[in-house]
Amino acid sequence: MEKRIPHTPGRASAHTPEAPHHGSLPSYFMGFILSLVFTIIPYLLITEDILNGTALYISLFGFALLQLLVQLVFFLHIGSELRPRWKLIALLFSIVVVMIVVIGSIWIMYNLDYNMMPPEKTDEIMLEQKDKGF
Repeated sequence: MEKRIPHTPGRASAHTPEAPHHGSLPSYFMGFILSLVFTIIPYLLITEDILNGTALYISLFGFALLQLLVQLVFFLHIGSELRPRWKLIALLFSIVVVMIVVIGSIWIMYNLDYNMMPPEKTDEIMLEQKDKGF
């Protein structure tokens, strides 16, 4: 009689269907080709002046999203594991941190631009301070 080892939830062994999928050479090659295509097309849209204005911005944003999806699916394997979704949680945390840095930087730059004096006003204040002996 064969002794069976009980399965522990959350632990994947090499023989269970829950084993993580690390991709294959054709999968990586397909991801590489799609990444190249989704990089070259926006480059050509800009350099060859195929699109202008809002249509260009929308298409660039669309290709950026496609590029993101290719990277997540083919290289980071987000969505291929059954559980736990630690990769997804780490990705969401990274997105939140990046958004805080980007939005904070834009906010700081906007406030700096808004609060900066025009050069004429700066020159006037410097001359006043010079006359006072500063």
